Amino acid sequence: MEYAEDRKSRGKAIGPLARLLPYLSRYRGLVIGALFSLTLSAAATLALPLAVRRMIDHGFAAADGVFINNYFGMLFALAALLALASAMRYYFVITVGERVVADLRRDVFARVTTLSPAFFDVNQSGEIVSRLTADTVQIKSAFGSAASQALRNTILCLGAMGMMVYTSPQLSGLALGAIPFIVFPLVAFGRSVRKRSRAAQDTLARTSAFAAETVGAARTVQAFNGETAAAARYAGTVEDAFGAARAAIRSRALLTGFAILMIFGSIVGVLWYGAQNVLSGTMTAGTLGQFVLYSVIAASALGQLSEVWGELSQAGGAAERLTELLHEKPAVTEPENPVALPSPPRGDVAFDAVSFAYPTRENAVTLDRLSFHIRPGETVAFVGPSGAGKSTLFSLLLRFYDPVAGAIRLDGVDLRETSLHQLRERLAIVPQDVTIFAASIHDNIAFGTPGATREAVRTAAIAAQADEFISRLEDGYDTLAGERGITLSGGQRQRIAIARAILRDAPVLLLDEATSALDAESETLVQKALDGLMKDRTTLVIAHRLATVLKADRILVIDEGRIVEEGTHQTLIAKGGLYARLARLQFHDIERDAVTAL
Repeated sequence: MEYAEDRKSRGKAIGPLARLLPYLSRYRGLVIGALFSLTLSAAATLALPLAVRRMIDHGFAAADGVFINNYFGMLFALAALLALASAMRYYFVITVGERVVADLRRDVFARVTTLSPAFFDVNQSGEIVSRLTADTVQIKSAFGSAASQALRNTILCLGAMGMMVYTSPQLSGLALGAIPFIVFPLVAFGRSVRKRSRAAQDTLARTSAFAAETVGAARTVQAFNGETAAAARYAGTVEDAFGAARAAIRSRALLTGFAILMIFGSIVGVLWYGAQNVLSGTMTAGTLGQFVLYSVIAASALGQLSEVWGELSQAGGAAERLTELLHEKPAVTEPENPVALPSPPRGDVAFDAVSFAYPTRENAVTLDRLSFHIRPGETVAFVGPSGAGKSTLFSLLLRFYDPVAGAIRLDGVDLRETSLHQLRERLAIVPQDVTIFAASIHDNIAFGTPGATREAVRTAAIAAQADEFISRLEDGYDTLAGERGITLSGGQRQRIAIARAILRDAPVLLLDEATSALDAESETLVQKALDGLMKDRTTLVIAHRLATVLKADRILVIDEGRIVEEGTHQTLIAKGGLYARLARLQFHDIERDAVTAL
């Protein structure tokens, strides 16, 4: 990722959290309310020792019951004020945390959906989902309770230290002199905690990615009796995650223990010295009591800060992982001044000396100076052995990737010069592996056509030969398709994809092996739907099954990224080249299957 070079900045334990401060600036009212309530609760807490001192030195000394009653009444008022301020603090702070996390999740997801397929070629989807879930929980804790406690304890610590100096400069000098010996080790420990927390979060993300992949392929796992192997592998990743988490916990435990030992150890030493002053008569008992209370407040605040620092360090690792996604740049970028595609659209497609290699295999050329021109309304089929580069043509035309050399034009405009949104509006694809979402049949057909009416969706389904089976479903078009359309057959999923393309009504149609995995009956229905969809559109067809390309105006035969033959079915058969060889192999397989069936 682009933030890989920023790893030097990881020495700052909570530095990455600062990158999320713009989210706080959106909600100044809530932040101001939180700061006010924090300050109010801290002030109420710091006022208590003053009352205790006056009560010890004046109330008890004079045995004045009225004076003592008044001070206890004041203490109760301070307690009520503290309760109110604490309730306000909880409301404002937790609300800010929830609001920031909601915005962060929205922005990270929106960014992820805009990233080019090259990003997903090297990053697991489960790991990305882990960042949206587990990491944002850490951020919520940081901007919620942890940040609140950090601010409150910082105010209390500084306020108590100031009052310690006011109460007894001599004792304060001894106590404050020990602070550098406490703070510097805390910072060093904090760096270790953050480093180990980042490692624990990365390991947990890999565990989540494997779990998501396995659960998504549950039928395949069970079909191959892979439950034991999958469980064993997951158990191994869980143990790795536990080991990484334990290392982070160990660092936090050491950090907390060291802080408490140093803080309270120094306070005990200072108080012993103060007790000697009381015995010698150079300090009143009330003054020492006040100093003791402020010392306890300061020590407690510092001790809690050490724990909170560990939480913030952990959240710093999560923030770093999330901001990596927020700052990830798509490999395919929008032009600064996009050129508008001609209107009305014609559907003219041209590849001009296009060369391409996938980013993950830069040394393996997939397309080599490929050139062809498809006229508006023409149907062109691409045929060739697996790995010849056929599907890559569609990826480039959809601008999932940019060519290494050459240019691709739609209606005379270079794809790199127009907006991605306008380009993809003019393309409709029926893929081999249909994506069906865990939503209703209506929503699946209407995907890509927001606001489509039920009538328009049903008209598209009728044209796709899908209305009949949809109408037989219990809830018709409102039936939930299940995750990845698991409740539907292959032919049904394919017809929903065709209905989706019909509803889109784009001038250029891309058919990628649309019937390759279907039985004969389903293929007949799907092919009938495709015939209607291809009418009056520029159509590019990829097919291994040559029977699906016989109606094409032209057939382009691709091998090793180049066009090696071009013509109609009959002319290519007559040439006796690669196409003829593929046809002989396929028709021989068809005849063999027919004999076997008999």
